[in-house]
Amino acid sequence: MTASRINRAQFLRRAAALGLFATTTGITTTATATAAVRPKLELKGVAYDTGTGFVGDDSRMLWRNSIMRGEIQAIRHRLHANWVSIYGSDVRRLTDTATAALEQGLTVSIQPRSFDEPQADELEKLRKVAVEAERLRRRYDQEVILVIGCEFMLFTPGIVPGATFFERVEYLTKGEFDMAELQRKFRAFTARMVKVARSNFKGRITYGAASDLERVDWSLFDLVGLDYYSYHTDRAGHTQELAPFRRWGKPILILEFGCCTFTGAAELGGMGWDIVDYTGDVPVIPPQYVRDEQEQADHLVNMLGVFTAEGFLGASPYTFISPDAPHRPHDRPHDEDMAAFSLCKVLRDHDADPASPYRWQPKKSFHAVSAFYRRS
Repeated sequence: MTASRINRAQFLRRAAALGLFATTTGITTTATATAAVRPKLELKGVAYDTGTGFVGDDSRMLWRNSIMRGEIQAIRHRLHANWVSIYGSDVRRLTDTATAALEQGLTVSIQPRSFDEPQADELEKLRKVAVEAERLRRRYDQEVILVIGCEFMLFTPGIVPGATFFERVEYLTKGEFDMAELQRKFRAFTARMVKVARSNFKGRITYGAASDLERVDWSLFDLVGLDYYSYHTDRAGHTQELAPFRRWGKPILILEFGCCTFTGAAELGGMGWDIVDYTGDVPVIPPQYVRDEQEQADHLVNMLGVFTAEGFLGASPYTFISPDAPHRPHDRPHDEDMAAFSLCKVLRDHDADPASPYRWQPKKSFHAVSAFYRRS
């Protein structure tokens, strides 16, 4: 288990207490309502991590194009998806994965993710990704969508005071800030990112919004992009929470949703991985949590039904695979896959080595999503 997962969990505890990541309902607008006629769920996808750098770590310590291509083939032919939502920190990996997906006939969205990189570097990375995305868009028949990034207020220096991610979180937890000024800086940087994207890419663009901390100006984008982890006991709750985003009159794309793999995970939503106890030498899953693949499967199918009924353009469960959270079937206290959102469980050749070769097996959620996609 990397230090990044420990720190991320610590941050999420703070963020949840503040309500920073509670819902996305805070993003509102007075734009015209969406037309009454709603399309069906056209894009049936899955999120795919090519390796995300966080606090100096890489979520995919082992990376080979041959491994990636096999996983993309499984997404197309076993999961029966028609879209893959690709994200990561390395431009070459993003491009190679997008190429492999397009060759499989998949629609592709590409999202560079940066943590603590200077704004100039982040703009340059987006430029490189946009250039590659435009090249791929012209070459292949399938659509390529560019996602300019996500959660800029937390991950990008120069908006919220603080040189690092955790310094910015610390600043926000104190609650003594000028929100209007933060929003001004956020919108200014977002506009610069959009300008870079538009200058180098001629397809549709969007942004991954996960927090009610940010007030996204969706008029800059072709699609409303959401990371949505809210829990409601009935569909009416989701309809009410998602209603503000319809006011922009743009197609809505769910870039991430899902839950982890234990009883009660659906209600915890995006906080599911916080069940791990990191206080000792090795991560431990406390005894009150019970592995439950069926809950994850049921939740994903339920949410796919919600997004279909809402008439959204597409939805992609988070995430296909999490090699940094291995499954230990005979060691329940250390079965980190319980706290993973992935549709596949990973078994490493050398359990303690994050760069070790691995094999994956589909969870019940994989089969459930696959069946939903086949039916629809």
